Amino acid sequence: MIVVIGSINMDLVLGVPRMPMPGETISGGPFATIAGGKGANQAVACARLAAGRVPVAMIGCVGDDGFGDTLRAALQDEGIDDSHVSTIAATATGVASILVDAAGQNSIVLAAGANALLSPAHIDAARELIAAASIVVLQLEVPLATVSHAIALARSLGKTVLLNPAPARSLPAELLAQVDYLVPNEIEAAMLLGASAQGGAVAAAQAGQLLALGCRQVLVTLGAEGVYAADAAGGRYYPARQVKAIDSTAAGDTFIGGLVAALATGAALEEAIALGQRAAAISVTRRGAQTSIPYLHELDAA
Repeated sequence: MIVVIGSINMDLVLGVPRMPMPGETISGGPFATIAGGKGANQAVACARLAAGRVPVAMIGCVGDDGFGDTLRAALQDEGIDDSHVSTIAATATGVASILVDAAGQNSIVLAAGANALLSPAHIDAARELIAAASIVVLQLEVPLATVSHAIALARSLGKTVLLNPAPARSLPAELLAQVDYLVPNEIEAAMLLGASAQGGAVAAAQAGQLLALGCRQVLVTLGAEGVYAADAAGGRYYPARQVKAIDSTAAGDTFIGGLVAALATGAALEEAIALGQRAAAISVTRRGAQTSIPYLHELDAA
């Protein structure tokens, strides 16, 4: 089983010709509400790309509102176990305001809502679920204390832990030392190291420094440039498939879903990276978060 612990949001997506300058008002294009949140996106990607070979469960919180009802139903429709998705009374569901420009790049502002109330107690209540997992997947759109508690519990139960340190922030070395797979993008890697992001040219150095902090495997995602993966034995660059991107909103989440789905079904890391990259290459050709995530059978047809 794959257990994903993290955020569940409704994405409020607006197309724009370009990003506005501070204080500027511009006219946008199409608007849509789309199921999202990095945690839920990764759970959906795991479910679609595992294609029933491995069960997927979600631990998170939604508010007692229409968005919460819709998002829970979306998880259920994907066959994801939502028994530990809690509805928080008198609280709004998390939302993300997303601007997507004509080049497919995005700018995102989060309102955490119920995500901010996912607590260590929720994690303890899901102990049996976590004990049944082979891989536990986390991000940083829920409280850091909860993420730290969940990682410690998963490690104590002998589970493989994957952390996507997004949104970017610094993290204590003692937390990173408990992570089996650390998957930052180049900006997140730089934030973890207290340095400026320099793109693919420094990915190897970033990965090496993160390994020195105790992570067992580091995969630095570089968008259209690909992925740099490293462990104690060395590193390797995996170039991305070249496609015409229109929206990169859930590309990283899709990559992680493919990576985890493959690892959970026994694939070697190289094969898992390849599946994640193939899925992400499709996702950027579609609009939205969960609406862009492909199913496994679509990778074979691409």
